Amino acid sequence: MMTDLQELYQEVILDHNKRPRNFGRLEGATHRAEGFNPLCGDRITVFLDIEAGKVKEVYFQGNGCAISTASASVMTEMVKGRTLEETRELFDKFHNLVTREDGETEDLGKLVVFAGVRAFPIRVKCATLAWHTLQAALKGDQTSVTTE
Repeated sequence: MMTDLQELYQEVILDHNKRPRNFGRLEGATHRAEGFNPLCGDRITVFLDIEAGKVKEVYFQGNGCAISTASASVMTEMVKGRTLEETRELFDKFHNLVTREDGETEDLGKLVVFAGVRAFPIRVKCATLAWHTLQAALKGDQTSVTTE
């Protein structure tokens, strides 16, 4: 049973890597930030259109490993339409999922596929790069985010 679940998780990650959702530049973005993971060379830019305290649109572009790209893709699906507070809460839940043994999976949807990266600390940085970049964009931080 566990092998079937691991295979399903791997399929979701590979699908989002091969066909990332919301990939590209968002013209007219109200917020944006860039991120870089020097350990594996992942680079990402997150674009947001925030209106009335909600994430109206979110896109990303860049290049990275399968985990980094898939995480960014799933992230865009999960935060679109959420309030800024809900988006910050989702970041906290996701970060706990990939860094702590007792990380909650409730309300995380497809994001649970990344729970396995906690066993590989170097991969945690790949999975969280887009999320840290999203946080910088929400704060209006124009400096490049790094996982170091």
